[in-house]
Amino acid sequence: MTCSSAHAAPAAPNTEPSTEALTEPFIEQLPAAAVTSSADVLGAALRLQQAGQPYALVSVLRVQAPASAKPGDKAVVTAQGIQQGWIGGGCAQPAVMRTVRQALADGRARLIRISPVPEAEAREFAEVLDDVLEFGMTCHSGGTLDLFVDPVLPAPQLVLIGDTPLAVALAALAPRVGLPVTVIAQDADALRFPDARRVITSDSPASSEARDAGLPAFGGVAPASFVVVATQGRRDIQGLRAALALRARQVFFVASARKAAVLKASLVEAGEDAQQVAAIVAPAGQAIGAQTPEEIALSVLAAVVAARRGHGQPAASALGAVQPAAQPAAQPAAQAAAQPAVQPASQVASPPVAAAQASKPGSCCGA
Repeated sequence: MTCSSAHAAPAAPNTEPSTEALTEPFIEQLPAAAVTSSADVLGAALRLQQAGQPYALVSVLRVQAPASAKPGDKAVVTAQGIQQGWIGGGCAQPAVMRTVRQALADGRARLIRISPVPEAEAREFAEVLDDVLEFGMTCHSGGTLDLFVDPVLPAPQLVLIGDTPLAVALAALAPRVGLPVTVIAQDADALRFPDARRVITSDSPASSEARDAGLPAFGGVAPASFVVVATQGRRDIQGLRAALALRARQVFFVASARKAAVLKASLVEAGEDAQQVAAIVAPAGQAIGAQTPEEIALSVLAAVVAARRGHGQPAASALGAVQPAAQPAAQPAAQAAAQPAVQPASQVASPPVAAAQASKPGSCCGA
Protein backbone atom coordinates (compact mmCIF):
# COMPACT_ATOMS: atom_id res chain seq x y z
CA MET A 1 0.00 0.00 0.00
CA THR A 2 1.33 3.31 -0.95
CA CYS A 3 1.66 6.08 1.57
CA SER A 4 -1.05 8.68 1.47
CA SER A 5 0.00 12.22 0.82
CA ALA A 6 -2.40 13.30 3.51
CA HIS A 7 0.05 12.04 6.15
CA ALA A 8 3.02 13.95 4.71
CA ALA A 9 4.15 17.01 6.58
CA PRO A 10 2.99 20.18 4.83
CA ALA A 11 5.75 22.00 2.95
CA ALA A 12 6.99 25.17 4.55
CA PRO A 13 5.78 28.23 2.67
CA ASN A 14 8.41 29.87 0.48
CA THR A 15 8.73 33.42 1.69
CA GLU A 16 11.55 34.35 -0.67
CA PRO A 17 10.50 36.24 -3.82
CA SER A 18 10.70 34.34 -7.08
CA THR A 19 13.75 35.09 -9.19
CA GLU A 20 11.36 35.63 -12.07
CA ALA A 21 10.27 38.83 -10.32
CA LEU A 22 13.75 40.35 -10.46
CA THR A 23 13.84 43.22 -12.91
CA GLU A 24 17.35 44.48 -12.16
CA PRO A 25 20.68 42.80 -12.99
CA PHE A 26 21.76 41.88 -9.47
CA ILE A 27 24.67 39.45 -9.54
CA GLU A 28 24.30 36.30 -7.45
CA GLN A 29 21.96 37.55 -4.75
CA LEU A 30 22.69 35.22 -1.85
CA PRO A 31 20.00 33.68 0.36
CA ALA A 32 19.91 34.78 3.97
CA ALA A 33 21.38 31.51 5.21
CA ALA A 34 24.52 32.02 3.16
CA VAL A 35 25.18 35.67 3.95
CA THR A 36 28.85 36.55 3.88
CA SER A 37 30.49 38.36 6.77
CA SER A 38 31.13 42.08 7.00
CA ALA A 39 34.81 41.32 6.43
CA ASP A 40 33.96 39.68 3.11
CA VAL A 41 31.86 42.66 2.07
CA LEU A 42 34.57 45.16 3.01
CA GLY A 43 37.15 43.00 1.26
CA ALA A 44 35.12 43.18 -1.95
CA ALA A 45 34.86 46.94 -1.51
CA LEU A 46 38.63 47.20 -1.13
CA ARG A 47 39.22 45.23 -4.32
CA LEU A 48 36.89 47.50 -6.28
CA GLN A 49 38.55 50.58 -4.83
CA GLN A 50 42.00 49.33 -5.78
CA ALA A 51 40.74 48.66 -9.30
CA GLY A 52 39.41 52.21 -9.56
CA GLN A 53 35.81 51.04 -10.00
CA PRO A 54 33.01 53.12 -8.46
CA TYR A 55 30.62 51.37 -6.11
CA ALA A 56 28.22 52.02 -3.26
CA LEU A 57 28.19 50.48 0.19
CA VAL A 58 24.52 49.84 1.01
CA SER A 59 23.67 49.18 4.67
CA VAL A 60 20.41 48.09 6.27
CA LEU A 61 19.60 50.47 9.13
CA ARG A 62 16.10 49.45 10.19
CA VAL A 63 13.74 46.59 9.40
CA GLN A 64 10.03 46.14 10.01
CA ALA A 65 9.00 42.50 9.58
CA PRO A 66 8.40 40.57 7.49
CA ALA A 67 11.71 41.04 5.73
CA SER A 68 14.63 38.77 4.88
CA ALA A 69 17.25 41.38 5.77
CA LYS A 70 18.20 42.47 9.26
CA PRO A 71 19.83 45.61 10.67
CA GLY A 72 23.54 45.62 9.96
CA ASP A 73 23.32 43.65 6.72
CA LYS A 74 25.27 45.31 3.95
CA ALA A 75 26.31 44.85 0.35
CA VAL A 76 28.73 46.26 -2.18
CA VAL A 77 26.77 47.38 -5.23
CA THR A 78 28.03 48.71 -8.56
CA ALA A 79 26.02 50.14 -11.43
CA GLN A 80 25.84 46.59 -12.81
CA GLY A 81 24.48 44.99 -9.66
CA ILE A 82 25.35 43.57 -6.26
CA GLN A 83 28.86 42.19 -5.98
CA GLN A 84 28.96 40.93 -2.39
CA GLY A 85 26.58 40.82 0.55
CA TRP A 86 22.86 40.81 1.29
CA ILE A 87 20.38 43.64 1.76
CA GLY A 88 17.06 41.93 1.16
CA GLY A 89 15.12 40.08 -1.48
CA GLY A 90 13.98 40.92 -4.95
CA CYS A 91 11.35 43.44 -3.88
CA ALA A 92 14.06 45.83 -2.65
CA GLN A 93 16.38 45.51 -5.61
CA PRO A 94 14.84 47.88 -8.18
CA ALA A 95 14.74 50.76 -5.69
CA VAL A 96 18.27 50.02 -4.49
CA MET A 97 19.67 49.86 -8.02
CA ARG A 98 17.97 53.09 -9.06
CA THR A 99 19.33 54.87 -6.00
CA VAL A 100 22.84 53.44 -6.39
CA ARG A 101 23.05 54.63 -9.98
CA GLN A 102 21.93 58.11 -8.97
CA ALA A 103 24.45 58.20 -6.12
CA LEU A 104 27.29 57.07 -8.38
CA ALA A 105 26.34 59.79 -10.86
CA ASP A 106 26.41 62.70 -8.42
CA GLY A 107 28.52 61.33 -5.55
CA ARG A 108 25.90 62.05 -2.89
CA ALA A 109 24.83 59.62 -0.18
CA ARG A 110 21.15 58.84 0.26
CA LEU A 111 18.85 57.41 2.91
CA ILE A 112 15.95 55.46 1.43
CA ARG A 113 12.88 53.69 2.79
CA ILE A 114 11.17 50.86 0.95
CA SER A 115 7.68 50.16 2.27
CA PRO A 116 4.55 48.44 0.94
CA VAL A 117 1.83 50.50 -0.69
CA PRO A 118 -1.36 49.50 -2.50
CA GLU A 119 -0.63 48.66 -6.10
CA ALA A 120 -2.86 51.51 -7.28
CA GLU A 121 -0.71 53.96 -5.33
CA ALA A 122 2.68 52.65 -6.48
CA ARG A 123 5.11 55.41 -7.38
CA GLU A 124 8.70 55.79 -8.48
CA PHE A 125 9.78 57.60 -5.36
CA ALA A 126 8.84 60.60 -3.23
CA GLU A 127 11.01 62.87 -1.16
CA VAL A 128 9.86 62.97 2.44
CA LEU A 129 11.03 64.62 5.63
CA ASP A 130 14.58 64.30 6.97
CA ASP A 131 16.03 63.79 3.47
CA VAL A 132 14.62 60.27 3.19
CA LEU A 133 13.61 59.01 -0.24
CA GLU A 134 10.60 56.74 0.12
CA PHE A 135 9.95 54.04 -2.47
CA GLY A 136 6.66 52.25 -2.85
CA MET A 137 6.81 48.44 -2.94
CA THR A 138 3.98 46.39 -4.40
CA CYS A 139 5.38 42.93 -3.53
CA HIS A 140 3.03 40.80 -1.48
CA SER A 141 5.73 39.90 1.03
CA GLY A 142 5.40 43.28 2.76
CA GLY A 143 7.90 44.62 5.27
CA THR A 144 9.75 47.93 5.45
CA LEU A 145 13.48 48.59 4.97
CA ASP A 146 15.52 51.68 5.77
CA LEU A 147 18.84 51.65 3.91
CA PHE A 148 21.81 53.97 3.63
CA VAL A 149 23.47 54.23 0.21
CA ASP A 150 27.03 55.55 0.43
CA PRO A 151 28.81 56.01 -2.93
CA VAL A 152 32.57 55.47 -3.13
CA LEU A 153 34.05 57.02 -6.25
CA PRO A 154 37.60 56.74 -7.59
CA ALA A 155 39.84 59.62 -6.65
CA PRO A 156 39.57 62.17 -9.47
CA GLN A 157 42.65 62.88 -11.50
CA LEU A 158 43.68 65.64 -13.86
CA VAL A 159 44.83 64.75 -17.36
CA LEU A 160 46.86 67.48 -19.01
CA ILE A 161 47.26 67.41 -22.77
CA GLY A 162 50.17 69.44 -24.12
CA ASP A 163 53.79 70.22 -23.32
CA THR A 164 53.56 73.96 -22.76
CA PRO A 165 54.39 76.45 -19.99
CA LEU A 166 50.76 76.35 -18.88
CA ALA A 167 50.75 72.54 -18.73
CA VAL A 168 53.94 72.62 -16.67
CA ALA A 169 52.39 75.12 -14.25
CA LEU A 170 49.18 73.07 -13.94
CA ALA A 171 51.13 69.85 -13.33
CA ALA A 172 52.93 71.52 -10.43
CA LEU A 173 49.83 73.06 -8.87
CA ALA A 174 47.14 70.38 -9.28
CA PRO A 175 48.62 67.76 -6.88
CA ARG A 176 48.51 70.35 -4.12
CA VAL A 177 44.72 70.37 -4.27
CA GLY A 178 44.46 66.60 -4.37
CA LEU A 179 44.46 66.01 -8.12
CA PRO A 180 47.11 63.55 -9.31
CA VAL A 181 48.31 64.42 -12.79
CA THR A 182 48.78 62.44 -16.00
CA VAL A 183 50.41 64.31 -18.89
CA ILE A 184 49.77 63.37 -22.52
CA ALA A 185 51.85 65.18 -25.11
CA GLN A 186 53.63 64.25 -28.30
CA ASP A 187 57.37 63.83 -27.62
CA ALA A 188 56.96 65.34 -24.16
CA ASP A 189 59.96 65.79 -21.91
CA ALA A 190 59.12 63.97 -18.69
CA LEU A 191 61.75 65.99 -16.81
CA ARG A 192 59.57 69.07 -17.25
CA PHE A 193 56.81 67.39 -15.21
CA PRO A 194 58.44 66.15 -11.98
CA ASP A 195 55.11 66.27 -10.09
CA ALA A 196 53.17 64.18 -12.63
CA ARG A 197 52.43 60.55 -11.84
CA ARG A 198 52.70 59.58 -15.49
CA VAL A 199 53.91 61.20 -18.71
CA ILE A 200 52.75 59.67 -21.99
CA THR A 201 54.78 60.90 -24.94
CA SER A 202 52.22 60.20 -27.65
CA ASP A 203 48.90 61.96 -28.10
CA SER A 204 47.56 59.22 -30.37
CA PRO A 205 44.68 57.37 -28.67
CA ALA A 206 45.81 54.13 -30.30
CA SER A 207 49.46 54.36 -29.21
CA SER A 208 51.06 51.26 -27.72
CA GLU A 209 52.65 53.42 -25.04
CA ALA A 210 49.22 54.50 -23.84
CA ARG A 211 48.09 50.89 -23.61
CA ASP A 212 51.25 49.89 -21.71
CA ALA A 213 50.64 52.72 -19.25
CA GLY A 214 47.20 51.36 -18.41
CA LEU A 215 45.32 53.78 -20.64
CA PRO A 216 44.16 51.58 -23.55
CA ALA A 217 43.17 53.97 -26.33
CA PHE A 218 43.16 56.55 -23.52
CA GLY A 219 39.94 54.91 -22.32
CA GLY A 220 41.31 53.69 -19.00
CA VAL A 221 41.13 57.05 -17.26
CA ALA A 222 38.66 56.94 -14.37
CA PRO A 223 35.25 58.45 -15.20
CA ALA A 224 35.73 61.01 -12.44
CA SER A 225 38.74 62.50 -14.22
CA PHE A 226 39.04 65.97 -15.66
CA VAL A 227 40.96 66.88 -18.81
CA VAL A 228 42.60 70.20 -19.65
CA VAL A 229 43.80 70.68 -23.21
CA ALA A 230 46.67 73.17 -22.87
CA THR A 231 48.28 72.72 -26.28
CA GLN A 232 48.31 76.47 -26.99
CA GLY A 233 48.67 76.19 -30.74
CA ARG A 234 50.83 73.07 -30.74
CA ARG A 235 48.84 70.09 -32.09
CA ASP A 236 45.51 71.53 -30.98
CA ILE A 237 43.34 69.19 -33.07
CA GLN A 238 45.33 66.12 -32.02
CA GLY A 239 45.07 67.17 -28.39
CA LEU A 240 41.31 67.68 -28.62
CA ARG A 241 40.86 64.29 -30.26
CA ALA A 242 42.85 62.66 -27.47
CA ALA A 243 40.67 64.47 -24.92
CA LEU A 244 37.48 63.19 -26.54
CA ALA A 245 38.86 59.65 -26.57
CA LEU A 246 39.31 59.79 -22.79
CA ARG A 247 35.55 59.95 -22.15
CA ALA A 248 36.30 61.89 -18.98
CA ARG A 249 33.95 63.73 -16.68
CA GLN A 250 34.73 67.16 -18.14
CA VAL A 251 37.06 68.53 -20.81
CA PHE A 252 38.43 72.07 -20.65
CA PHE A 253 40.17 73.74 -23.61
CA VAL A 254 42.40 76.73 -22.92
CA ALA A 255 41.71 78.94 -25.93
CA SER A 256 39.71 81.97 -26.96
CA ALA A 257 36.04 81.49 -27.75
CA ARG A 258 36.71 82.33 -31.40
CA LYS A 259 39.48 79.78 -31.80
CA ALA A 260 37.55 77.11 -29.89
CA ALA A 261 34.50 77.57 -32.14
CA VAL A 262 36.58 77.06 -35.29
CA LEU A 263 38.34 73.98 -33.94
CA LYS A 264 35.12 72.47 -32.61
CA ALA A 265 33.50 72.86 -36.00
CA SER A 266 36.51 71.16 -37.59
CA LEU A 267 36.19 68.23 -35.19
CA VAL A 268 32.51 67.78 -36.03
CA GLU A 269 33.24 67.94 -39.75
CA ALA A 270 35.92 65.28 -39.26
CA GLY A 271 33.36 62.91 -37.74
CA GLU A 272 33.63 63.50 -33.98
CA ASP A 273 30.40 63.28 -32.00
CA ALA A 274 28.78 66.73 -32.04
CA GLN A 275 27.35 66.41 -28.52
CA GLN A 276 30.70 65.45 -27.03
CA VAL A 277 32.44 68.26 -28.89
CA ALA A 278 29.84 70.77 -27.70
CA ALA A 279 30.45 69.66 -24.09
CA ILE A 280 34.07 70.89 -24.22
CA VAL A 281 34.33 73.94 -21.97
CA ALA A 282 36.09 76.75 -23.79
CA PRO A 283 37.23 79.30 -22.83
CA ALA A 284 38.39 77.58 -19.65
CA GLY A 285 39.10 79.19 -16.33
CA GLN A 286 37.77 81.75 -13.88
CA ALA A 287 37.99 85.46 -14.70
CA ILE A 288 40.76 86.72 -12.41
CA GLY A 289 42.71 88.81 -14.92
CA ALA A 290 45.50 86.22 -15.09
CA GLN A 291 48.48 86.83 -17.39
CA THR A 292 51.41 84.59 -16.45
CA PRO A 293 51.37 80.81 -16.92
CA GLU A 294 51.16 80.32 -13.18
CA GLU A 295 48.23 82.74 -12.84
CA ILE A 296 46.41 81.16 -15.75
CA ALA A 297 47.01 77.72 -14.22
CA LEU A 298 45.39 78.99 -11.02
CA SER A 299 42.43 80.29 -13.02
CA VAL A 300 41.93 77.01 -14.90
CA LEU A 301 42.43 74.89 -11.80
CA ALA A 302 39.80 76.96 -9.96
CA ALA A 303 37.31 76.02 -12.69
CA VAL A 304 38.28 72.35 -12.39
CA VAL A 305 37.83 72.40 -8.61
CA ALA A 306 34.45 74.13 -8.99
CA ALA A 307 33.32 71.40 -11.40
CA ARG A 308 34.65 68.72 -9.07
CA ARG A 309 32.66 70.12 -6.17
CA GLY A 310 29.50 70.62 -8.19
CA HIS A 311 29.74 74.39 -8.42
CA GLY A 312 30.99 74.74 -11.99
CA GLN A 313 29.31 76.58 -14.82
CA PRO A 314 27.07 74.60 -17.21
CA ALA A 315 28.92 72.65 -19.86
CA ALA A 316 29.21 74.11 -23.32
CA SER A 317 26.69 71.52 -24.51
CA ALA A 318 23.98 73.59 -22.85
CA LEU A 319 24.60 76.26 -25.48
CA GLY A 320 23.60 73.97 -28.33
CA ALA A 321 25.27 71.71 -30.84
CA VAL A 322 28.37 72.79 -32.70
CA GLN A 323 27.72 73.83 -36.25
CA PRO A 324 29.95 72.71 -39.16
CA ALA A 325 32.58 75.09 -40.46
CA ALA A 326 30.29 75.97 -43.38
CA GLN A 327 28.24 77.84 -40.78
CA PRO A 328 31.06 79.50 -38.85
CA ALA A 329 30.44 80.41 -35.24
CA ALA A 330 33.28 82.93 -35.36
CA GLN A 331 32.59 86.64 -35.73
CA PRO A 332 33.07 88.35 -39.10
CA ALA A 333 36.69 89.13 -39.85
CA ALA A 334 36.19 92.89 -39.84
CA GLN A 335 34.55 92.77 -36.42
CA ALA A 336 37.13 90.34 -35.08
CA ALA A 337 40.02 92.50 -36.22
CA ALA A 338 38.61 95.46 -34.35
CA GLN A 339 38.60 93.58 -31.08
CA PRO A 340 41.68 93.24 -28.86
CA ALA A 341 43.22 89.80 -28.44
CA VAL A 342 42.75 90.04 -24.68
CA GLN A 343 39.65 91.38 -22.98
CA PRO A 344 39.90 92.93 -19.51
CA ALA A 345 38.29 90.77 -16.85
CA SER A 346 35.62 93.43 -16.30
CA GLN A 347 34.47 93.08 -19.92
CA VAL A 348 34.10 89.31 -19.95
CA ALA A 349 30.47 88.36 -20.49
CA SER A 350 30.51 84.95 -18.82
CA PRO A 351 32.47 83.81 -15.72
CA PRO A 352 34.34 80.88 -17.32
CA VAL A 353 37.04 82.51 -19.44
CA ALA A 354 40.43 81.46 -20.72
CA ALA A 355 42.45 83.83 -18.64
CA ALA A 356 44.43 86.23 -20.80
CA GLN A 357 44.58 84.30 -24.04
CA ALA A 358 47.16 86.71 -25.38
CA SER A 359 48.35 86.38 -28.96
CA LYS A 360 51.43 88.52 -28.58
CA PRO A 361 54.89 86.91 -28.91
CA GLY A 362 56.05 85.21 -25.74
CA SER A 363 52.56 84.83 -24.32
CA CYS A 364 51.91 81.54 -22.57
CA CYS A 365 48.53 81.15 -24.21
CA GLY A 366 49.15 82.49 -27.69
CA ALA A 367 47.51 80.43 -30.40
